[in-house]
Amino acid sequence: MKRSLFGRLWPNATAVVLFIGFVFPVYWMFATALKPTGDILSEDPVWIPTNITFEHFRTATDVDHFWTYVTNSLTVTILAVVFSLVIALAGSFALARMRFKGRRGFIIGFMLAQMAPWEVMIIAMYMIVRDASMLNSLVPLTLFYMMMILPFTILTLRGFVAAVPKELEESAMVDGCTRAEAFRRVILPLLAPGLMSTSLFGFITAWNEFALVLVLNKDAEAQTLPLWLSSFQTQFGDDWGATMAASSLFAIPILVLFVFLQRKAVSGLTAGAVKG
Repeated sequence: MKRSLFGRLWPNATAVVLFIGFVFPVYWMFATALKPTGDILSEDPVWIPTNITFEHFRTATDVDHFWTYVTNSLTVTILAVVFSLVIALAGSFALARMRFKGRRGFIIGFMLAQMAPWEVMIIAMYMIVRDASMLNSLVPLTLFYMMMILPFTILTLRGFVAAVPKELEESAMVDGCTRAEAFRRVILPLLAPGLMSTSLFGFITAWNEFALVLVLNKDAEAQTLPLWLSSFQTQFGDDWGATMAASSLFAIPILVLFVFLQRKAVSGLTAGAVKG
């Protein structure tokens, strides 16, 4: 009886500890953003803010070019995700359905590209963009973000395409559909969980990227929100209230997206990882 009780308790206790460990930093970020500066700098931590203020949020959004940063981040992130999904749909279908020489090498190449840290290529990226006279532009930023997302997207969607029985596609073609129509009408609707999970991963990757935009875009008009987060410093030190407020605003789109997509995203990640 005691062993059985312990066997039920320790997984739940571990889950609770992990939950607190992951959620508390997020709570502390939002709570700090709502505290007055005196409570933030107090030696005795204020666990629950009582004197709520939105002054730090006003400070964060009053920064020069704030809405330019927002527009740039949304533009490059959405375009990178959309382009990567379009290309990955064709690539994953080819890898899952077609047999051609070098197919295994392609798959291994995508895996290596996913494992390799892209930071090792940042100097080469800078030289390419500089030689093309495209520094301080959102175009190369979008293309590089798409390249960062693409390997994971192809590998995940490949698992979903492989899990769809070929007979469904063949039946549609017998009924008069072309291969493209069979893909659009039969396979594509079944890929919804994979599309959700890869979209979420791609959005987070592109939304959070800092180093590449720092190197390629020195002009404030071409910068994104991650650089905005690093701007809250004064001659007296860091403005922690504004920093936490900015971090809260920066995290809200990802949190909202995850809440809406969490079920399909989780099932997509697990299914795409083991099929095919």
